[in-house]
Amino acid sequence: MTVLVLTSEEDVTADLVVARLNGTGIPVVRIDPADLPGEVALSGEYVNGAFRGHLSAGGRVVTLEGLRSVWVRRPGVPGARAAAPSGWLTEEASQAFYGMLRGTGARWMNHPDAAARARHKPWQLHLAQRSRLPVPATLITTFPQAARDFARRFPDLVVKPVSGSHPQEPPRVVPTSRVAPDVDFTAVAFGPTLLQRRVVKRADIRLTAVGDRILAARKAVAPGAHPDDIDVRFAPSDEPWRPADVPTPVAEAVHRYLREAGLAYGAFDFAEDLDSVWWFLECNQSGQFGFVEMDTGQPIAQCVADWLAGEGPRAPTHPHDPQGSMRMAP
Repeated sequence: MTVLVLTSEEDVTADLVVARLNGTGIPVVRIDPADLPGEVALSGEYVNGAFRGHLSAGGRVVTLEGLRSVWVRRPGVPGARAAAPSGWLTEEASQAFYGMLRGTGARWMNHPDAAARARHKPWQLHLAQRSRLPVPATLITTFPQAARDFARRFPDLVVKPVSGSHPQEPPRVVPTSRVAPDVDFTAVAFGPTLLQRRVVKRADIRLTAVGDRILAARKAVAPGAHPDDIDVRFAPSDEPWRPADVPTPVAEAVHRYLREAGLAYGAFDFAEDLDSVWWFLECNQSGQFGFVEMDTGQPIAQCVADWLAGEGPRAPTHPHDPQGSMRMAP
């Protein structure tokens, strides 16, 4: 049974997992849907109530019925590298490719339908609240007056994009920024704006959930850090990521979130405040983890490889294990 990895050619995170899968002897096929049609080819036959299909890439052929699992990591858009790309070709290639894969018995990390829903940040906030994760007061609006009223109630705010990266080529990451106290908010009428109460934090938390296993890492706010350095991705700091124990209520809430979202993998970002409360910020259903594993030594890539190989983690004798992880019963 084969593991199918869908991602771009240059993906170090996928490299870490593929290397571990190769060590098990389990067949792995890695392709980028952007190469369909071309270097990637497909065929599917529906005859007499049965389905037979296969994919080929780089001279290798895999039967769709023989797929063990599919890891949707960072795939390109089908048809993007065709000799004559078009919206029509992209739609045709997408329908054929993902439609056939949906008909297999493979496990997904993560299923395309669940992943598409999970990208919506307003839905994430709603689900986090339902899962009983603390969520900072948040407003998404195109009404300037609503923004002004919100700022009066919560004078210290940050602004962040609703959708994530700006869709230019290559995509540009838009950082979370602190809102100046004298902002008029007139401009929110020109596009949905996400405002959120700033959490005065003492650390950033990256919690990686793989199946029923949770691994958390903590990056302390640097001493003397400027309060305007909100986004951990851009804040100047020499502080490393360190393994962190997961509070039981947070672990239970994360599992509720994953179950309702239908996700097998999620990279959660939290802000830890001065009272040690973990405030939910977002969950990236295909988030990076290499930088955390490099600092902490946590076996995240191995956890992903084990899940894709169909090997669930053994039950521990204690909910906490070394390296700051927690396993919970499914």
